[in-house]
Amino acid sequence: SSALAERPVRRVGIFGGTHGNELSGVLLVRHWQENGAEIQRPGMEVKPFVTNPRAVEKCTRYIDCDLNRVFDPVSLGRPVVEDIPYEVRRAQEINQIFGPKGSDDAYDLIFDLHNTTSNMGGTLILENSRDDFTIQMVHYIKNALAPEPCPALLIEHPSLKYATTRSVAKHPVGKYEN
Repeated sequence: SSALAERPVRRVGIFGGTHGNELSGVLLVRHWQENGAEIQRPGMEVKPFVTNPRAVEKCTRYIDCDLNRVFDPVSLGRPVVEDIPYEVRRAQEINQIFGPKGSDDAYDLIFDLHNTTSNMGGTLILENSRDDFTIQMVHYIKNALAPEPCPALLIEHPSLKYATTRSVAKHPVGKYEN
């Protein structure tokens, strides 16, 4: 909504390692965890975060199931029992720290950093064409990077609610790099 876009962005999450075998984001997040001054801005909290540490440790996409597919209400609401998949439990933890998803308390913005084998260059992924803030931010990023191209891909579907890791935030943005 436009009222949401007018609120200042105060809390930003930067995620790496949603898929444990995509290491660019992990390396950046670890760097920023040690050298936070690079990403801090006055009046903002910027939190670099390794989202799937067990998968990163094993350098595999995931342990039990894809973390980037379990941020749906059913998974987030599952009771925590012994045999709950690791990524579902991790999604619940991430939702507690950065959410709750869909609430006023959720982080304003999450950048989820990925790698891809597709020849996409550096591509921004958006999930909502009506989010004025992310549209303006993409425009700013594209201008800042020019003349280097920075395509933006919209993966929006009218009846599909995305269950991605970044969807916990009010403004989710994926960044894919090959």
